[in-house]
Amino acid sequence: MGGINYVRRSRAALENDEDAESSWEQLPTPPQSPPAGTGRSPGSAAAGSSRGPDMLGAGGGAGARPVKPSFVSYISPEEIYVREATGREVEPNLLPGELLLCEANKVLKYTQNDGSNRGTYGKLICTNFKISFLGEESALEDDESQFNNKIIGENDITLQCVDQLYGAYDDKKKPLNGQLRRYPETMIIYCKDLRVFHFCLHYTKEEEVKRIVSGIVHQAQTPKLFKRLFLFSYATAAPSKAEKKDQTVMFDSIKDWRQELERTKGNLKFKAVSDNENYSVSKKLPAYFVVPMSVSEEDLLEYQGRGIPIWCWSCHNAAALLKMYTLPKEQDDNALQTQKSFLEDMYKTLDNPPYEAMKVDVLSSSLPSLQEIQIAYTRFKQLFLIDNSTDFWDTDVKWFSLLESTNWLEIVRRFLGKAVEIIDLLEAENTNVLLIEENASDLCCVISCLVQVMMDAHCRTKLGFQSLIQKEWIMGGHAFLDRCNHLRQTDREEAPLFLLFLDCVWQLVQQYSPAFEFTETYLTVLSDSLYIPIFSTFFFNSPHQRDTTTYGGTLNTEGIKLSYLQVWDWSVQFEPEAQALLNNPLYAEKPKQEKSQKKPTGFKHQRQLSLPLTQTKPSPKRGFFKEETDQLIKNLLGKRICRLITSADELHNTSREFYESWHSKPADLHGILLPRLDGPEIKVWAQRYLRWIPEAQLPSGGTVATATKVLNVMEDVQGLQKQMEEHSQIISEEGAAAESPFQRNPARLSSLFPFAGLQRHSLKPVLPTSTRKDLEDEDLARRDDEYVDLGGV
Repeated sequence: MGGINYVRRSRAALENDEDAESSWEQLPTPPQSPPAGTGRSPGSAAAGSSRGPDMLGAGGGAGARPVKPSFVSYISPEEIYVREATGREVEPNLLPGELLLCEANKVLKYTQNDGSNRGTYGKLICTNFKISFLGEESALEDDESQFNNKIIGENDITLQCVDQLYGAYDDKKKPLNGQLRRYPETMIIYCKDLRVFHFCLHYTKEEEVKRIVSGIVHQAQTPKLFKRLFLFSYATAAPSKAEKKDQTVMFDSIKDWRQELERTKGNLKFKAVSDNENYSVSKKLPAYFVVPMSVSEEDLLEYQGRGIPIWCWSCHNAAALLKMYTLPKEQDDNALQTQKSFLEDMYKTLDNPPYEAMKVDVLSSSLPSLQEIQIAYTRFKQLFLIDNSTDFWDTDVKWFSLLESTNWLEIVRRFLGKAVEIIDLLEAENTNVLLIEENASDLCCVISCLVQVMMDAHCRTKLGFQSLIQKEWIMGGHAFLDRCNHLRQTDREEAPLFLLFLDCVWQLVQQYSPAFEFTETYLTVLSDSLYIPIFSTFFFNSPHQRDTTTYGGTLNTEGIKLSYLQVWDWSVQFEPEAQALLNNPLYAEKPKQEKSQKKPTGFKHQRQLSLPLTQTKPSPKRGFFKEETDQLIKNLLGKRICRLITSADELHNTSREFYESWHSKPADLHGILLPRLDGPEIKVWAQRYLRWIPEAQLPSGGTVATATKVLNVMEDVQGLQKQMEEHSQIISEEGAAAESPFQRNPARLSSLFPFAGLQRHSLKPVLPTSTRKDLEDEDLARRDDEYVDLGGV
């Protein structure tokens, strides 16, 4: 395969060569029409191409006039890896139903991390599923840390994963959309998983440039019809397979709901109903759901399921978490009175003093709006869409101010804080909590899931977590199609709520890693799966839309019903060795107790015994400082520092007391988990947001490297234990040790693992980039020496 065509000479060779005009020597010119994927010389003439023999980065779009090579290098020698052309053409790997739409040869994929315009030649293709670059078959053939996805390769971008398209015109970057009058010399693709691709089209035939650019812009940027999603092409063309019985509860039958009620001991007060089995009650509700015992079928039909308390989860003390769709707005006084009476009757099913109490929480009044969340995330992700090393070091100087200005971490903090407040009501005050939202499918999904993850250890297992998402997000009717903007029909409905939820869960995982059966890598690949349209999990707006979509992607009840893949079958994407990286080897599994050792259910665990069951006098202190000093702190340190100090004080007084009391004792990994909200405890999800930036890697660092070191110690302890117990042969062969993917040499790992191995990257400049630019603009030779007082030395 072709690599770089200019090889740096050694300094010794240059000293012996008096006639050397340039410190580079040109390799032999490649064949006139090399196969796709083979290397081409960036500076040599390309026979049969409409491009000239310009050097890389010399400029010029389609049809540019050729110029003579004039590059002279004065930098220090550096070793460049050159791969000879193999002469083999790399064929695209197409899935069932995938069609090749357009392609372009002699495309150069730049290496984005060093800014030197080095790269690999190959073929760029666009299908109805993805954009793919077919270059070298394996850039890291012997890299043991490569984490391969069987569906999406390293150089593959699904159409739904394309975030922004830009073209480079004479060093100016402009967005690509609609009809193009001029085609760029370089196309830049920014992805929703934060990858950045630079494709140089300078040496590609003009006709191919027009086809590939127009094709990619049309497929990735223009609005799509629902029936044109690749999901339906794949489901129609893929061979039908016997469904693999997965232990993830799908909540697509009334049996699943009844089992969940029984697991949480909520079956005494709530019931599973099937009145919406044919979606006769509401198209927004699932076919089966759970309501209070006293709710009748007439109540469900009154307002098409609106105004009905819908069960989410029951606490061990019988307090329940519920949600409610708001009633339609009425102008007529009689209609308003009827709605008021209806709501009062529904509230009585949960609020029955002195035996039962209820708290109503209107989430839109206490949490950021969808628009605010979208704006914050748009600003936040721009910090990680890095074009080259220079851009990275430019932002490094003002990283914290840029990060704070996005407000993303503050939104994460607020959602976690809201979950803590609800847990206080459920656990300490034994109060039912009713979450109210217009469609009960956005903010409700985030908060209800966070509460369950923090309170229910079952939801911290991999299967329990997947079942939770299936129950609250998929069956709860979250509009993934609109919120992820898969069809690109409008940006107004887009909001990264599921990513916000995963970010909140990651905060808990990094604070209490042994309490979770899954790793941060699992959360990262789950976020990537949002944009893979062979799984139906994240590509519908409601269960009704999924169940009524038949052959051809039309919404009707006739035709052949399609069978879709679920994202929870990880074997579709990963081999068993890679799947092992999704499981936490340090997970502290709860030991199974004998029946005789089980504690009576009427008692609370030790941590809860010290908590008040009724509202008490609030603590006289707030956060780290007394209330009297808060204003002084604000005046001295400014709003930014003050917010870091008092961020967790946004909790209500009773919740603050509950929060501080919980954190004053050792954490029970199988009980309630409350996040640490103060100051820098809320962090950037480094693996997801920084994994494609080599400059941000920590050699021999990161969670996987840390786990590797811990596992090495555990392996030594187990070896000693095995030697001690060898005589009794207690240790079985199964426990003797299958090699774990975590058990690697930590020196060969980095914080980018497993998405990238240990990479060479540019060094941080001695001077900040902004300072260096100021010095370059100034004539230091004419600058007067500054007087420096040496203090009599």
